[in-house]
Amino acid sequence: METILGIIILIADIWAIIQTIQSSATTGMKVLWVLIILLLPLIGLILWFFLGPKAQKV
Repeated sequence: METILGIIILIADIWAIIQTIQSSATTGMKVLWVLIILLLPLIGLILWFFLGPKAQKV
């Protein structure tokens, strides 16, 4: 189940990046949005690692 959720999030990330690049925004705004889109899952993964169910056992 976690693998399927990860794949869905990855597909949504790629779709969001493509939509951002194709938008009529300025180059600086495109770069900012792409960085935000890429960093959000990473932040979520870090938080899950420290606050998730396995963190309680450590």
